[in-house]
Amino acid sequence: MKKVGIIMGSDSDLPVVEKAINVLKDFGIPFEVHIYSAHRTPEQARAFALAARENGFGALICAAGMAAHLAGAIAANTTIPVIGIPIKSSLDGLDALLSTVQMPSGIPVATVAINGAANAAFLAAQIISLTDADLADKIDARRKADAEAVLAKDAKVAKEYN
Repeated sequence: MKKVGIIMGSDSDLPVVEKAINVLKDFGIPFEVHIYSAHRTPEQARAFALAARENGFGALICAAGMAAHLAGAIAANTTIPVIGIPIKSSLDGLDALLSTVQMPSGIPVATVAINGAANAAFLAAQIISLTDADLADKIDARRKADAEAVLAKDAKVAKEYN
């Protein structure tokens, strides 16, 4: 199974990123977590991205706030799918969202909601599941369980109020 690389710009992003880590653990997807800054450690970030395919990664998740150039800097140096998590740190996270989502043609970054780490991991899992039938089955089972949980809540509310 391909692994997922999780890169955050600062250790202050870890409380948000842990939601992605937990999803990957739930699915049994191997991952690595690193702190690289697009601005403070650009050489290390670039080296990681350049070697990502060779090192067995199938998707990369990048979390950063404020200027949030990390996902774009990583995407510029690899053709592995990159998923950006804009971190809410200033301007309600809109600065990070716009910095993550506004990429030039040919250098895509899939971008989830501000602080949307869980969805970043779900998307990474879906990408990896394209070549892993067992993982695809786990994702399908999770979707079914989530739907059943919603329907159980609906039945409870309907019974009480209808």
